[in-house]
Amino acid sequence: MHTVELLEEALALAHRCGFVVRQDWLAGVSAGACEFQGRRWLFVDLAQSPREQLEQVLSALEELPHLAQAGVTPQLQTLLKLRKAA
Repeated sequence: MHTVELLEEALALAHRCGFVVRQDWLAGVSAGACEFQGRRWLFVDLAQSPREQLEQVLSALEELPHLAQAGVTPQLQTLLKLRKAA
């Protein structure tokens, strides 16, 4: 599976897990996850490569205590498990 496909899947998973996902040109500033107004937000920097964007999303997802992985491809599950083990 290509990085862009994994990124799309990870973004969909983040949305299903309750993140408000915002993709914008941030030039490397303030990208990542945060919480305010009682909601989890995920800012993804479109100025970065798809691989870097995927790393941003995976970083936010790995912090979730009960990650709902239903319907997640084996490739994305492997990436998430590798990050948790590291």
